[in-house]
Amino acid sequence: MQMENFDEKVEQIVARDARYGRDAYRFIREVLAHAQKKLAPNKKIQVQQPQHVSGQELLESMRKYTLKEFGPMGKHVLAEWGIRRCEDVGEVVFNMVEAEILSKRNQDVQEDFAGGFDFEEALAQPFLPPSKLRQKSQARSDADKETRQ
Repeated sequence: MQMENFDEKVEQIVARDARYGRDAYRFIREVLAHAQKKLAPNKKIQVQQPQHVSGQELLESMRKYTLKEFGPMGKHVLAEWGIRRCEDVGEVVFNMVEAEILSKRNQDVQEDFAGGFDFEEALAQPFLPPSKLRQKSQARSDADKETRQ
């Protein structure tokens, strides 16, 4: 899709659903292209038809790409765009499907994005110093013990 057409369609999406910023749509499109490239069976041959990416594959690609692109600020950048959990990624993707920016298979559903990963754990914890990780681990362990009692 041409960039002008993409931008026009994103403007239409944002006009009817302002939960997510324009940059969220651009970023998900970037992540999708990155995921398609990574998942292509033969990376040396230019694929005519885009490689299908499942919801969970897109989430994993987004997690890695976010860490690479934004480092410790990744969680905050995504939050600024309205993306605070994996289900938000599904909302953005399906808004793009509805606007005919992306296509989907019949078996693709928004629920594919549920339960992908915890943003705090996946995007913030990798940058915490070891002492903070031990504190978090201990607090989690203590909470688990209280829950079981």
